[in-house]
Amino acid sequence: MARELDELLKQSSEWLRGTGPLSEIVLSSRIRLARNLERLPFIVRSTRASMQEVLDTVKSAVSKVVTLKRAFWFDMSALTEVDRQFLVERHLISREQAGSPEHRAVVLSQSEAISVMVNEEDHLRIQVLQSGLNLRDAWTLGDTLDDELSELLPFAYSTDLGYLTCCPTNTGTGMRASVMLHLPSLVMTKQINKVLHTITKLGLAARGFYGEGTEASGNFFQISNQVTLGRNEEELIENIERILKQVIEYEQGARASLMANNRTQLEDRVWRALGILRHARTISSQETLDLLSAVRLGVDLGLMNGLDRSAVNELFLFSQPSHLQKLEGKNLSAKDRDVVRAELIRQKLGIQGKDGKGK
Repeated sequence: MARELDELLKQSSEWLRGTGPLSEIVLSSRIRLARNLERLPFIVRSTRASMQEVLDTVKSAVSKVVTLKRAFWFDMSALTEVDRQFLVERHLISREQAGSPEHRAVVLSQSEAISVMVNEEDHLRIQVLQSGLNLRDAWTLGDTLDDELSELLPFAYSTDLGYLTCCPTNTGTGMRASVMLHLPSLVMTKQINKVLHTITKLGLAARGFYGEGTEASGNFFQISNQVTLGRNEEELIENIERILKQVIEYEQGARASLMANNRTQLEDRVWRALGILRHARTISSQETLDLLSAVRLGVDLGLMNGLDRSAVNELFLFSQPSHLQKLEGKNLSAKDRDVVRAELIRQKLGIQGKDGKGK
């Protein structure tokens, strides 16, 4: 199992490829489907025995699903805390799944485009991730997998309400469509609060880098639908795409305004950020996210040569605490992580060696 996780360490995640429609603003698109098995209690009322029955039933079904051929199965209780946080950092499991590992598991496709959490808030949380604004492709893949699983698993379903879920807000389609947006210019021009307030009034939720319960970091915001009951999947996707189009246009307008009216200050900000990243000897996770956000904006606006979006995106991931510890092959204190992080960033951005002059 550890070897399979180490294989993931050799690649970047699907959502960080830096490709797909509008990928200069839209980091990733995600479709998540909540499903429960008939005749078994929801997780909030489950016993160890019923949770184990869910695990055994789902594991047997997964082995027969074409879309999940050669997928990895990880029992959460068999993973170390660092390994579980590693999966959280890659957006493959939730913080809740990592924090309560007993009788829980996750199924991962080799490309990391698909993850299926077992015994999280619901018996199954089917997730599909795509780079850029790709909700429809994500939905197509998720729908295919859902159909395959439904032939093997008896999902809890009501003809009046739709799919039955632990949280009433997910009842109906059981679908959450979300996108991760990079909105540095709206933050810099102090328009972000107005935009987020409007999003909320229109029925969407705005969350941080790791979803529900997290604050925005690195100017990243996760936008998703809040209600699934009474609407079909096509309507939900159309609604979020329509609102996202406006948010993207606001960010594009803010970027154009900064380039036209404050170009020198903008260039100074992004180049200072790159300078710190290239020469720092110790740096925290939060400072790294903030500085990489500025550098990514500079790359996307064509202010920097020699860097591409995927390379910057990769640093967002590999500079995270558990990734650093996996790369080093040992547990590290927060202080040691800050030193290792700075060294990794210097290497990736072309400044190597302890004296900063190259090897």
